[in-house]
Amino acid sequence: MSATEERAVPHPDHRPRPTGASVPPPARRGTGDRSGPWPYLLIAPAVIGMLYLLLYPLARAVLISFQDFRLRELISGDADFVGLANYRTLLTDPRFWTVVRRTFLFMAVNVVLIMVIALLVALMTERLGTVWRTVVLSSLVLAWAMPVIAATTVFQWLFHSEYGIVNWALTSLGAESFERYPWFADGTAAFAILVTLVVWQSVPFAAVTLYSALTTIPAELHESARIDGAGPFAVLRSVTLPMIRPMVMLVLCLEVIWTFKAFVQIWVMTKGGPGDATTILPVYAVQTALSGQRYDLGSAASMITVVLMSGVLVLYFRQMFRQENEG
Repeated sequence: MSATEERAVPHPDHRPRPTGASVPPPARRGTGDRSGPWPYLLIAPAVIGMLYLLLYPLARAVLISFQDFRLRELISGDADFVGLANYRTLLTDPRFWTVVRRTFLFMAVNVVLIMVIALLVALMTERLGTVWRTVVLSSLVLAWAMPVIAATTVFQWLFHSEYGIVNWALTSLGAESFERYPWFADGTAAFAILVTLVVWQSVPFAAVTLYSALTTIPAELHESARIDGAGPFAVLRSVTLPMIRPMVMLVLCLEVIWTFKAFVQIWVMTKGGPGDATTILPVYAVQTALSGQRYDLGSAASMITVVLMSGVLVLYFRQMFRQENEG
């Protein structure tokens, strides 16, 4: 066979292509028709459940806040629409504004202590060895996992006037005035104990989150700052905090929300007492609703709490976005 004939012989794998017709592109593996309704049907139960459990109670509370809704209306199901009368009643109550000021004080003290302590714990954990770092992180997770009611009960026992370990320890150290000292009968002491409890419960989450953010900072940045002569505080201010700023802001927002709506700890430990020393807005709303079956006023107080909390977050986010745009 000559060279010309050898080139004319088609290759065994050669397949003639049809002429005059377009060849469809090869199908991609792992792809299918995603335009059908199945993705929406699969997530529909979760969406419906979320709407029912979150939006329906909120809408119901908004409706009750505009009605004359007491025990009789709770049983009969019928209530008269009174417009803004419930809100006017609350906003003209001097006790309500005292509770509002105490709520912001409670929130500010807790958030400042939580963020400062959590940042210090995160920085310390980052500098520990593997063994001690594991011990610290495990302890934080265990403290974080402790149920709220259980932690509150432990604090009640710690500061019990007769059997509490705090009074026993102070008396053993020579502070005889603390023998059978009634911590929860003193408004300032009760407020301080609740702050300690909330901080103790909130620091683990904040510390673990901030520690995770610290691990993402390249070590070269710290080394470069030290070579340039920056001290520890300068490195923290110029390198560490700017790098973890988004996570710090996220934790700050969450802590504002959680401390603003703190209820379980206060209700179990003091129910807002002694007097009104530990009454914040969520506790005030429940007290108002239960004391005289004024569910309408309680709902109105809850809505004002939501508005105030949202206002704090809106102001914060505006400030954060303004700083980002300037940067």
